[in-house]
Amino acid sequence: MSDSGNAHILLTSEQARAADAWALEHGVGSLSLMEAAGKAVAEITAEYLGSPSEVDGDIIILCGPGNNGGDGYVAARYLGAQGYSVSLMTSCHTDSLEGDAREMAGQWAGGQATINTAKFKKASAIIDALFGTGLSRAIEGELAEVIDAINKSPALKIAVDIPSGLCANTGQPLGPCVQADATVTFFKKKVGQTVAPGRFLCGGQEHIHIADIGIPEACISALSVSAFENIPSLWGVAFPHAGPATHKYHRGHLLVLGGKEPTLGASRLAALAGLRVGAGLVTLAAPAESYTIQASALTDVMVRRFEGPVGFMGIASDARLGTVLMGPGAGVGEKTADLVQDVAASGKSLVLDADALTSLVDKLKSLRGSTDGDADIILTPHDGEFGRLFPEISLEGGRVAAARQAASESGCFVVLKGVSTVIAAPDGRAAVTTNAPAWLSVGGTGDILSGAIAGLMAQGMPGFEAACAGVWLQGEAAMRAGRGLIASDLLTQLPKVLP
Repeated sequence: MSDSGNAHILLTSEQARAADAWALEHGVGSLSLMEAAGKAVAEITAEYLGSPSEVDGDIIILCGPGNNGGDGYVAARYLGAQGYSVSLMTSCHTDSLEGDAREMAGQWAGGQATINTAKFKKASAIIDALFGTGLSRAIEGELAEVIDAINKSPALKIAVDIPSGLCANTGQPLGPCVQADATVTFFKKKVGQTVAPGRFLCGGQEHIHIADIGIPEACISALSVSAFENIPSLWGVAFPHAGPATHKYHRGHLLVLGGKEPTLGASRLAALAGLRVGAGLVTLAAPAESYTIQASALTDVMVRRFEGPVGFMGIASDARLGTVLMGPGAGVGEKTADLVQDVAASGKSLVLDADALTSLVDKLKSLRGSTDGDADIILTPHDGEFGRLFPEISLEGGRVAAARQAASESGCFVVLKGVSTVIAAPDGRAAVTTNAPAWLSVGGTGDILSGAIAGLMAQGMPGFEAACAGVWLQGEAAMRAGRGLIASDLLTQLPKVLP
């Protein structure tokens, strides 16, 4: 398996090829890479199937024309040597193979045939070694029919490096695509293996196996990596930890803008989440008409009354308040937009969610223009809000690319929420989150998320790392809470998943 210190690294298809090339330039033999890759596929397939005596039916290995097919020939050799019944089928004639793939095909003595989909129904497993990460167009014709037959087969389906037909960079099928039960990828995960639907087509995160095939970790520095899986090794060094001499003022003071009925609970959830992730103090600024309700409902959060924008800015002017969260239950309109602009101009770091985002449609350029550029601003849109904020950016080209473009154009950190939440920074960094369960999609969880991110920022965590940590913590808390989760359940689970 890959070194845990770089476990968060994600590669594009171009970077994966560059890593191979770097290894070759530094003395690693290309045949040894292919040998290790095929051996890993065989070992993991055997782990899924059990001993040869327990397997009913052939292991069908489908080999394509490139190095992916070469990996398949190696896997066939190892599985055959272990006593499994192997049936190797190829989409091309052996004479058309080149380089290492041709060499490995020559070492396979078990025979081969053209692809016969009729045999798929009785196979114990189908190993997809047709196309690798370099595929850039839709699979058509007879091979498209092969893909359809693979997906209809009851056999265990294992993809070599990536399911054939899946874009390694976006996680989107290019056309017909193998729906694998497990994937054996090499050296590092690819971006498309973390973004939905790609991660599900690979079998889900628990069934994506990263094989160490001998590519040195030292090559990472030459790859200009900017995409990451959102796991603690990405942001753990920056996570705030209270020391023995720490007091509450060292742990940051977060200000949350409260709203009006009927969405008073949104700002309460956000404020409490800020406390749960470690902020030393949280103040909820409540409009005069909702002050009594909020003050009665909250015991751990300070509640301050204000009237109008001037009153709120009077509270926000406190130098000890470095981070402000605006949006949950704030109301949509010019007043909210103007208030956001005023806070941004004051130099405070901002987390903007919900109503604040909707209020800023067509106003993002002026938002960043009103700051001195030093304060972090984090936007946390779901797909609908993203479409309104960035109407010229399409999500169809890939969520990572869209989030990156939005961050670059706005000068803000962007948390594009969804099944695969993407966090993007203006400098091009992007992280993909893979730990959120389906039951997290319930009202109020977005308020918890914005509060958690703001609470981490209040403690001095940089914007990108705070956003990544907040999203990951929410996913872990949701997993602990289990099915039937409501947003407030996350508040009790967050402390249990803090690193």
